[in-house]
Amino acid sequence: MSSTLAGSGEATAPAQVDAVIVGAGFSGLYMLHKLRETGLNAVVLEAGDGVGGTWYWNRYPGARVDVEGFDYSYSFSEDLQQEWEWTERYPARPELLRYLNHVADRFGLRPDIRLNARVASAHYDEAAMSWTVCTERDEEYRATWCVMATGCLSSSQLPAIDGIDSFAGDWFHTARWPVGGVDFTGKRVAVIGTGSSGIQSIPIIAEQAARLTVFQRTAAFAIPARNRDLEPGEVKEIKARYPELRDRARHGFVGMSRVPEGSTSALEATADERQEVFAEIWAAGTLSGLTTSYRDVMTDRTVNDQVADFVRGKIREIVDDPATAERLCPRGYPFGAKRPCLDTGYYATYNRDNVRLVDVSENPIERLSERGVVVGGTEHGADVIVFATGFDAMTGSLASIDIRGRSGRTLRGKWSAGPVTYLGLQSAGFPNLFLVAGPGSPSVLTNMVMSIEQHVEWIAECIGYARERGVVAVEATERAEQDWVRHVNEVSEALLYSEANSWYLGANVSGKPRVFMPYAGGLGTYRERCDVVAAAGYEGFVLTAG
Repeated sequence: MSSTLAGSGEATAPAQVDAVIVGAGFSGLYMLHKLRETGLNAVVLEAGDGVGGTWYWNRYPGARVDVEGFDYSYSFSEDLQQEWEWTERYPARPELLRYLNHVADRFGLRPDIRLNARVASAHYDEAAMSWTVCTERDEEYRATWCVMATGCLSSSQLPAIDGIDSFAGDWFHTARWPVGGVDFTGKRVAVIGTGSSGIQSIPIIAEQAARLTVFQRTAAFAIPARNRDLEPGEVKEIKARYPELRDRARHGFVGMSRVPEGSTSALEATADERQEVFAEIWAAGTLSGLTTSYRDVMTDRTVNDQVADFVRGKIREIVDDPATAERLCPRGYPFGAKRPCLDTGYYATYNRDNVRLVDVSENPIERLSERGVVVGGTEHGADVIVFATGFDAMTGSLASIDIRGRSGRTLRGKWSAGPVTYLGLQSAGFPNLFLVAGPGSPSVLTNMVMSIEQHVEWIAECIGYARERGVVAVEATERAEQDWVRHVNEVSEALLYSEANSWYLGANVSGKPRVFMPYAGGLGTYRERCDVVAAAGYEGFVLTAG
């Protein structure tokens, strides 16, 4: 495919660059900065009309990060982390977007970012040892290196419910929220889904709506955020301790500097001691604190049940109506096996007179009618429907692009039974195609920004190593890939993740293979493995000289 001059009918030559980066979120911005540092001519292709990735698209009410802001930020520049002032413990979407735009401006990245450039295809030319990347507007780029910085949670998932086209009112998906927002004043609103975006948006929608009906298939574990404005003295102290905090996050299990990582078994503590530990973490408000409070929370179902019982007890304390409280208590899967959410008034919202919870776990939604949502023959009237139904996680954004490697083999075809990668960085048969936070890496089980930095730096160093030695192609071997996938499976099977139908396994997408996608061995351990591979001359990769 070649691009065409508007009105001329003449094909233009593809733009030639050293590297194409797809996506302008945390991954893409840092990847561009690092490749520039190594002297490469790189371009970022971004589908939206602004930078920010997830935080460009996630405009729904209440959208905020569930990792503390000083952790959920770049560590590569001391000047950047000293000059930026976070205002809240858990920054909301506007502040995160300001931060990413500041990064783009501060490091002069915008000249090499192409907005409104959604990538349609990326094809490898074996003879030329290069990638041809085409956008939906028929713009074409050729590059030796191609980096997919498309994000783990960027491909929105609309449920397969009959009658969407027949609904007479307005409907929205939390991942594709209108730029101008939505006014729910005086409206009857239905929210379908109680994952992270539902839990964040429901309290705010309830404050506007005349009536809010929440349709819940699976109750979620939510931890209070205890969000607040940061005090100047606190910010100053954090900045002074950045070297220590960043080092702890880089080598820790979840990539967060202030999350407790217990080294003892819960069974070594008394019942009262365990309750005291759980209560302290609940009061502190951290996403992963209960999961990592003891070393066996995710390996021993008995221990896990104690954590789950503790959280269920807290839900009953918060929600006034006992029947509603019981419907909100998660059951049937271990705590932490689905990603917990941070709660900012979520459970307390069900104490409002204008909020009703409908459990659709045993009696699913039948269809949408012209006037609302039909469950069990009963029509629940609605003027507006909000789908808070999440994403085709980790692979959806890659599957939406026609990616073809050696012999024209598609990535979709190779991954038809589940994603297969080496270290989550490459897939055999696709030379010079790197994935940032891809399946098979810690990614979504950790602080994403810390995982992204580790991947970006590794990829940049690998490309630099190759260029210094006249290497024109870097490709994972099938053997290394198979061994890594086996290891990822062994690690996850020793934990409790497989006991839940979660998006970690693709269970929220109809027809998607059930494969546990992230690496659950911890960021620190994974980092060490990647460092060993690099130190051994990129063991498990074939390096082809030009």
